[in-house]
Amino acid sequence: MRGDFDVRGDVAWGTVPGLVRSAAERYADVEAVVDGRTRVSYAELGARVERAAAACVANGVRVGDRVGVWAPNSLEWIVSALGAVTAGAVLVPLNTRFKGAEAADVLARSRARLLFVTGTFLGTSYVASLRRAAGADGGRLRHPAAGGPVATGPLPGLPHLEQVVVLSDDAPADFRTWKDFLASGDGVAAGEVRARSAALTGDSPSDIIFTSGTTGRPKGAVITHAQTLRAYEVWSDLAGLRQGDRYLVVNPFFHTFGYKAGVIACLMRGATIIPQPVFNVATALANVAAERISVLPGPPTLHQSLLDHPARDDYDLSTLRLVVTGAAVVPLQLVERLRAELRVATVLTAYGLSEASGIVTMCRRGDEPSVIASTSGRAIPGTEVEVVSPSGTPLPAGVQGEVWVHGFNVMPGYFEDPDATARTVTEDGWLRTGDVGVLDADGNLRITDRIKDLFIVGGFNAYPAEIEQLIGLHPEVADVAVIGVPDARLGEVGKAYVVRRPDATLTADDLIAWARREMANYKVPRAVEFVGELPRNASGKVVKGELRRGVSPAGR
Repeated sequence: MRGDFDVRGDVAWGTVPGLVRSAAERYADVEAVVDGRTRVSYAELGARVERAAAACVANGVRVGDRVGVWAPNSLEWIVSALGAVTAGAVLVPLNTRFKGAEAADVLARSRARLLFVTGTFLGTSYVASLRRAAGADGGRLRHPAAGGPVATGPLPGLPHLEQVVVLSDDAPADFRTWKDFLASGDGVAAGEVRARSAALTGDSPSDIIFTSGTTGRPKGAVITHAQTLRAYEVWSDLAGLRQGDRYLVVNPFFHTFGYKAGVIACLMRGATIIPQPVFNVATALANVAAERISVLPGPPTLHQSLLDHPARDDYDLSTLRLVVTGAAVVPLQLVERLRAELRVATVLTAYGLSEASGIVTMCRRGDEPSVIASTSGRAIPGTEVEVVSPSGTPLPAGVQGEVWVHGFNVMPGYFEDPDATARTVTEDGWLRTGDVGVLDADGNLRITDRIKDLFIVGGFNAYPAEIEQLIGLHPEVADVAVIGVPDARLGEVGKAYVVRRPDATLTADDLIAWARREMANYKVPRAVEFVGELPRNASGKVVKGELRRGVSPAGR
């Protein structure tokens, strides 16, 4: 492996703030971010990040404090997130599809001290949503126990959250505007900010990515600065990202694929970041043509939509040269069409999960199209991947089992959850992914099933246990099981099997409409089937295999 440096990224830059400052110096005059009409160079981006870091220091953020960002892809997301990390904070990105209660839960569990939030996005006021969940009456959150922290910030339901900064020119009286927040740090000396960054090491946590597991309770995967830098130097090398590339980042910044394979990778190579807040095919086509985009990672549905758009030929897509995809089985026809119809020179697939820094395996340039389409590639340098039996015994090539990962990319653990960590990471450091797969003779991994039952809706991981937990709150629902079913547009969507309470009159339309108000849209089941009971085994667990095979439980 060889990148811009002859040493690994974690050695070259040490920490994420070290990378930001290095990029500002090495690529000073290179265009760093294009966000609408705003264009900033790497030198300007570095200055904006330093100013945001100074404001964090001025407002009491300490090394190790958690800082949340709940906003769509934008220049402000990049600056606020990197500013917080430069001030020594641990970044907690929040899913923009979250409802207020879901966001408040992550903020409460991480004990975030500061939150950067968008104003209105996709017709929803995030500020109002958060106020309802954790406002003056505590919303639906429980108040802290007697003797616990007393709320000092704007949201009594979140006593640890001292400030909320709205990334716009307008904010409620008890919140702060972005402009006001930045100005508050103008009296902080540059040396003080540098001292904060200097206090960090490669082993310091850089971010916590919250992801729900089989229990349905969100768990925060802690990833360090060194892991982030090493993993995405590897990603940049294998993908062939280079200075001069123009990278359309449609993948959400709250996800590792958007933040690290996007923002962090571009900082490493001096590529230009063009953030797109929502995937819209026409907008993506216009961006590719207008900004001469050369790099466009994303889920297979994104690329399929581009290829099939009726107005595709109206746009000049000739600059596209690199596509990295994953998150689902990639049709061989998609790989061939990207190469033949759009002349994309490099199409790669990869597999990762938050607990492994977002990257486990990746194809290599030069792999055959059949390998790229049917597998997620081989273990990245510095890591091992094994497929094991239920007892943890390694299995030979061609035999299906659970995928285990070992190496620098495996998280130190879940945030303040030693029990969940012990269940997920073995004593000798092997990560139990919960995914079922098979290795071929060359070490290429193919994911065949999911022990955790998650399904992927248009690139977003949906966890049945979490959805079941939310639907179970409906007063007319007695029992529920959720599975993923095929969908022509989104790849997979949820289907709920529901047992009504006695005398309930709940309809499928009623429940779907209720779910849309209570959870992120990608989690909402697209179909509901009412049953008399759910199929269960002797231990009482729902036998989802019967539901997937279409075996209807008794008592329709």
